[in-house]
Amino acid sequence: MDDEREPTTDEIEAWQRDDAFLPVGDVRPDEHPELRNISAGMIFSGVVRPLEPELPDYVAIDMEHRSLELGGQVGMWNLLWEAAQFRRRFFDDDLPEPIASIADMGDVNAILVPRTQSRYFEYAPLYHLLRKSTLDRFGLPLLRRGQWPFMADYSNIDRYLSADFGDRLARAWAWTVWPHLNSGSRISAFSGDDPIRLLAHNLDFWVPPVTTVIQETLRTFPEVDKGKTVGPVPLQDGGVLEGAVTGNPRMGGPVWMGEEDAAERVVETVETADSTGHLRGILDAVRSHRVADDFSAQWSNAREDFERKLYRKRNKVRVRFVELTDTIPVQGPESEVDGRLVTSDFLALLDSQQREIVVLLSSGYRQHEIAERLGYASHSPISKKLAQIRRQAEQFFGMDQ
Repeated sequence: MDDEREPTTDEIEAWQRDDAFLPVGDVRPDEHPELRNISAGMIFSGVVRPLEPELPDYVAIDMEHRSLELGGQVGMWNLLWEAAQFRRRFFDDDLPEPIASIADMGDVNAILVPRTQSRYFEYAPLYHLLRKSTLDRFGLPLLRRGQWPFMADYSNIDRYLSADFGDRLARAWAWTVWPHLNSGSRISAFSGDDPIRLLAHNLDFWVPPVTTVIQETLRTFPEVDKGKTVGPVPLQDGGVLEGAVTGNPRMGGPVWMGEEDAAERVVETVETADSTGHLRGILDAVRSHRVADDFSAQWSNAREDFERKLYRKRNKVRVRFVELTDTIPVQGPESEVDGRLVTSDFLALLDSQQREIVVLLSSGYRQHEIAERLGYASHSPISKKLAQIRRQAEQFFGMDQ
């Protein structure tokens, strides 16, 4: 009779907690942290590989009251990460919502995750790069190994995470990545409004590069022998799918395992952020235009260098504005959004329209495009405003003395 009885609520709770958390005694530096992947070969006999796969977007969907069908289809959709923007072509037209609406958008590369308050599933790759000492330092829970991409949430993990999980994770990640952004000075040597410090805390900025690192690692895994050969992808109408070839699924396994392996992936993530978010260009631009408010009261090599250049070489400084193409604006969690305008204390010297001009210029807009955006007939007013901004900057740095 005991074997046939329904489990109690407490028993289910205990099982789910055990599924979510790693006992402290089971933590080994050569095994934790860990992120794993499951092969699409478990279900699919072949895959479609784009010749130029798009970088995926994480799409959070409501799965709180999910059906078994929705849960199963989400898992299969994500298994096909190699198919990237072509994964919808593996499914019939009777997909459950909201997957059906995503598929109807065409060939888009989307990784589906449950919508949660903590956003754990979007940030899981970053979380599972953190060693136990870092988790302890920032009061983060010791979770079991991560899974990429999302397959299933057996333990309803969000209910075990604190309301400030995202903030704690942002601080932990910034502390981890900071030595690779500014090796000469601690993060505490900079103010909370320092642009690089804000960037280090911006988890959304780091998700694309870490996702690229994961996928590039998985592409080195051997294939499951399903008998597929590389060739054109046939379509039902007799044509072929342009920009794609057939192939065998790749094997699954650990993407990284242990502190040493995870540390190498952190370095790769920083390096990859240069291609996904123009990281080096942003760092160089910020370092070249430091202001006193970027630093905290603590002494640091960076502050000493800044003050030496400011007080001894200020008469050699020139203020210039350069049009940057193919760049994206990066806003930190403390940025303010007012209509089209994004501002922060980094541009506090300027009035609202001047700040907008600088942000647009640094985001890749040319002067004539900014003029059109702001309703001017020509770029002449923009040139005049840039001259005013330059004069204000020269006065601020004491170059008029």
